[in-house]
Amino acid sequence: MNRFPRAFSRRKFINGSLAATAGLTLPGLLPQPALAHALPPKNNLLVIGPLEGYSPQIGTLVSMMNYNRDTILRSVKGMTTEQLDFLFDPHANTIGGLLMHLAAVDKFYQINSFEGRQEFNEAEKKEWGAGLELGDLGRKEIKGHDAQFYIDKLTTVRAKTLELLKTKDDKWLLELDPVWSKQEPVNTYWKWFHVCEHESNHRGQISWLKSRLPGAKPAKD
Repeated sequence: MNRFPRAFSRRKFINGSLAATAGLTLPGLLPQPALAHALPPKNNLLVIGPLEGYSPQIGTLVSMMNYNRDTILRSVKGMTTEQLDFLFDPHANTIGGLLMHLAAVDKFYQINSFEGRQEFNEAEKKEWGAGLELGDLGRKEIKGHDAQFYIDKLTTVRAKTLELLKTKDDKWLLELDPVWSKQEPVNTYWKWFHVCEHESNHRGQISWLKSRLPGAKPAKD
């Protein structure tokens, strides 16, 4: 049985699930005894917990983000442009489009969390607009690239996110966003938890689309 879980469904990246997941401000999320243990070996993806260079709760979050991202990159490595551009039906997204979407969402939460901006600037809209919106715009514009193109996009954006997270602490992670909290309490922890679970959702879609590619073998899970 494949040890990597599958998930599915697509949702709007900002407005969904606020009521269900808002207000993650409990100070005791990470038990103190866990901090006494040695940090896991570098790049160990199967240990969730604090990481060197990050505050305890940020490191734990990053360890989950790292695992999710690794499953995405390994699932698409070596795919052809034709496979990445395959459109199952007129309402679907391509695998390439979903990969660009993941990079765009990471970029959005990056500029929102660390710069306090609510929208992309014009240059960012040109680069990330189609990926962020998907739909007809994504189907029209996101095509013709090989797997390495998307891997580079994902890796570059995430590398900056990880470096910026090193400059913050757990107090920052638990702070409520005054703009996003006007209707329901939303903190920074939720934002990056959402980036993580959002990636799991689309990983499931990518897995499903791969099993529907022309000539693909029947899915086993």
